[in-house]
Order: sequence, then structure tokens, then C-alpha cells
Amino acid sequence: MRRRNRNLFNPNQPWTMVYGLLTILILTACNSSFTPKPNGYFKIDFPEKAYQKFDTTGYPYAFEYPVYAKVVKDSTFFGDATENPWWINIEFPQFNGRIYISYKEIGPNRFDTLVKHAFVLTGKHSAKAYSIDDSLMVTPNGISGMFFSVGGDVATANQFYLTDSTRHFLRGAMYFDATPNADSLGIVNAFILQDMRHLINSFRWKK
Repeated sequence: MRRRNRNLFNPNQPWTMVYGLLTILILTACNSSFTPKPNGYFKIDFPEKAYQKFDTTGYPYAFEYPVYAKVVKDSTFFGDATENPWWINIEFPQFNGRIYISYKEIGPNRFDTLVKHAFVLTGKHSAKAYSIDDSLMVTPNGISGMFFSVGGDVATANQFYLTDSTRHFLRGAMYFDATPNADSLGIVNAFILQDMRHLINSFRWKK
């Protein structure tokens, strides 16, 4: 018996042409990779940058903070009473975030212990962080300190401490009242990071 090879794409056989095209489309679809759509996030309208002074009587420090933020005295720290009355929170209501500011005197507290504690608090995020960078800094007012940048889905991506190493030690940490997500919080984090840097550069000890 003679076997005849039939051309499936014979223009004289329209149905075979359709069948062939469908076969090609199916094979192409099976071999192509699926690209998921990126997650969408709400557009955020950021306020214009402007700053005001925090220079309250009795506090051992002063600095500048944004006009769209407010300073709130902090009397408790995770349920425990603060060590002194000079702990504050810088609230950002529009972004559900805040910068925690804690102050400790050197003397009653050992300087090396305070520095070690700052590293320990930053290291608590190491389980979810993909990077932790620390940088020594000296502000325009001659104040020394350390800045920590934590990469990943962490509760606080930016932290710092400022000190004169003999009397004053102040620590700051940025938090958001939201599930940690580096992608969705990234743009807000970057915006408030500018304010944190301004706070640091304008910071000074008063006594």
C-alpha cells in the first residue's frame, strides 16, 4: 500500500489551515513563560518639605522636625516606664509612622553598654533582613553617632544613635503601623528618611 503524505497547510483545504494555526498557537502558549502583573499600590500625595524647631525647656537636646509631624511625650516603652522624662515620639499621622526617640544619661549607664544595646536592637531584625549596614557619622554640629540601614521586610528600616560619649546618648528608630513590606513602604520610608536626616543634621545638645 502506498502511503500518501498530505499537506496540512494546503490552501485548497481551508479547514486544515485553521487546524494547523490552532496547533501552532497552542504549542507556542505552552512554551511561553508566564509573567505575573506587579502589585499595585495607592498613590501617595506627599506634603512639601518644611521644618520647625523642637527646643522645649528642660530637655537636654534640640532639633528640627517636619511641620506635618507632631512631637508626643512618651511615658512608656513597650509597657515599661521610661527611664527619664525626655523620651518622645515624632508622629507622622498621614503615614501611620513615627520616629521613637529614647534618651539615656551616660554615668548611670555605661557608654559601651549603650552602644552594644543599639547594635542588639538593630540585630533583632536579622531574621527577615537581607542586609544591615552601619555607618559612622559626624553631624554639622560636631555630634558623633551611628546610622543603621536595614534592608528587607522589617518593622524598622532606619535607626541611629547620637552621643558625646561622656554624658548624652540618644537613639532613634523609624516604625510604621503596618505589616512590614519593603515594596509598599519603600516610597514612604524614603520620604521620611529625608526628615530623619534633617533631624540628625540639626540636632544639638543643650547642656
